[in-house]
Order: sequence, then structure tokens, then C-alpha cells
Amino acid sequence: MDLFAPTDEHRMLAATMRDFVRDEVEPQAAAFNREEKFNHALFRRAGELGLLGLTVDAEDGGTGLDAIASVIVCESLSTADPAFALAYMAHTFLFVNNFYHNASAAQRAAILPKCITGEWIGGMCMTEPAAGTDVLGMQTTARRDGDHYVLNGRKTFITNGALDDSTLGDVFLVYAGTGERSISTFVVEKGAPGFAVGQRLKEKLGMRASMTAELVFDDCRVPADRLLGEEGQSTVHMMRNLEIERLTLAAMALGIAERCLRVMVDYANDRKTFGVPIREHGQIQRHIGESYAEYKATRCYVYETARRLDLSSSGNRVDADGTKLLASRVGKDIADRAIQVLGGYGYMGEYVVERLWRDAKLLEIGGGTLEAHQKNITKDLTRHPELIG
Repeated sequence: MDLFAPTDEHRMLAATMRDFVRDEVEPQAAAFNREEKFNHALFRRAGELGLLGLTVDAEDGGTGLDAIASVIVCESLSTADPAFALAYMAHTFLFVNNFYHNASAAQRAAILPKCITGEWIGGMCMTEPAAGTDVLGMQTTARRDGDHYVLNGRKTFITNGALDDSTLGDVFLVYAGTGERSISTFVVEKGAPGFAVGQRLKEKLGMRASMTAELVFDDCRVPADRLLGEEGQSTVHMMRNLEIERLTLAAMALGIAERCLRVMVDYANDRKTFGVPIREHGQIQRHIGESYAEYKATRCYVYETARRLDLSSSGNRVDADGTKLLASRVGKDIADRAIQVLGGYGYMGEYVVERLWRDAKLLEIGGGTLEAHQKNITKDLTRHPELIG
């Protein structure tokens, strides 16, 4: 079995992604990141290729693929443009996949078609100015008022929250408190009364072609039929979707690692010092050798976890966290080594590794910090030591 493309569908997807990334993603990446702009046209092109409904069943208008396919896409996109991959991931997994597995038939019919084509761009609103990893510390509330809920609060660091300096994204899953230690999920669309962009967040270290915003809910009225599932079910929604989120973030780190390793090897072949290619120097050999071994080992862990992950249920938290804990550090470390191998050239934009190094840092923070993963893994293993085997 090919661990990285076990079926004909996976092999076809991988081939499609190679062409898409080479011909359409790579040529635009530097400019859109430099200008801190989101590429709407490229996003819609991903919709045309069936990538935005990747894990939605075919009978509901999607592609009907699995976690392995999700990893293939996010890894491939991130070899060229991790920022675009982040916007893609936030839409396809944080919104579409999460919504699809928890929505009613009527909600699916009303929302999914526009999201799968890319006409609508979605995201998820969980993090707040004073609450990140501490989910139960969130302060946004939702109060039932007749046939509506009234939401009040702020969400921050929301990927796809704004599409430019002032334009809201189109649709969001918003987590809000509906009682003591009770969190519920609401589908909130652009245009809802009391829903606005607080500010688009600029001058990020990396991921600059992915728009990030603070969103404000000021007596925001949301129809009661936009409650996802039942009141108090958000913890279940979150925990199930965090597994694919963390796995696809790990896949993004793989893409960064692969591209940086390729740049490192090409440069080591071309660059000469003291009369020989720098590949002949032991210091360079150490950077390349360790990077290759770490990349290959991490890739096996990520794909093996994807092979076992069931998108419709939970139960793989220890390895979803484990893959992101490992891959995010490996991606950043290999990017760092690539800069070191390239020297002054690595510090400049020409060889792309400086952008990938900046992008890689987010993966140690977003979707769960390294410290959160360490905590979760320890908790799971001490309760279930049989997982080690």
C-alpha cells in the first residue's frame, strides 16, 4: 500500500494538486503575500476543482474524500503558499467540514452550495481577546429572544474574518455561551444585524495573504434555526473538528519542510566555496541529512494518522495533537536550516525560505499551542497508557 496515496482517487488528487500548485498557486504567492491581499479568484478556482467541499459527500454536492485527501491538499498548497493554504483550511475544515457533520438537512441545503463553489468564504469564530486555549473562558454570549438569539461579544484572530480592510467574510460558525459552562454553535452570515468587522489585523509575522480580523457582535440577531445542533453541543463539535484541523495544520508544516529541503539541496549543488560545491562541507551535510530524516519520519506519522482518522467521529486526539506538535517544529526547524545553508541569500525574499520560515511560526500557535498539545497528550496517555503501543 502506498501510505501517501493509497487509492486511485488519492493519486489523481495528488496529480491535480501538483499541476494546480505549479501553474496557479506558485506564480501568485510572492505578490499576494507582499501586498497582504487575499486572492479571491484563486479561491474560486479551488472551488471549481472540487477542493472546497473535499470532505462533503457527493450526494450533498461535495467530493466525498477523506482525511488523507485533506492532508494531500494542505501539504501541496503549502509548498508554495502556506497563507493561501491557511485560508483554504479555515474555510474547508473549520467551517465546511464542521458545519456539514453537525448541520440539519435544511441547514445544509441553505448554506453548503455557495460554500462549495467558493461564492461564499467561511470561517470559525472561537478565539477571543481574553480566551484562546481556555475555551470555557470565552465571554461571547447568546441569549434566546423569541425566534432569534441575540449575540454579544468579540472574536479575534479570525482567519477569513475579513476579505479586505472592511469587507466581512460571508459565513461563520460562532461559538457563544448559552448558560453556565454551556457553549453553543451558531451559523452567522454577513449582513446579520449587529455583526461587523472590528478591525482587520495587519503586519503579521507571516501568513500575510490570509486575512485575519477581529469581529464584533453587538446585539447581533441570529434566527433560531441557525443554531447548529442543540444548545450546549459546541464542545462535541469542537473536539471532533479539532482532529482534522490539527492534522491539516501538520500537513501544512510538511509542505513548508519539503519546499525548504528542496531549496536547500538545489542551493548546495549550485553554490561553491573554497573551490567545491557546499554539499561537500560537513556542516551543510548535517543540515540536509537531519532535515531529510525528520521530514520523512514526520510525513509517515501524519499520513498514518490520516489513514486512521474518521471524520464523522472523534477518538484520535492523541495523534492529531502529536502530529501537529511534531510537524510544526520540524517545519520551522527545516526552514531555519535552509536559511542557514543559504546564508545572506536565505535572509532575502528571492529564495522563498524566509517567507516560509515566517509562515511556519504560526503553526506552533494556531489551532492549539505546542503547550496545549503537550498537555492533551499527557492527559490521554496517563489515562490510557495502552495508546502508547
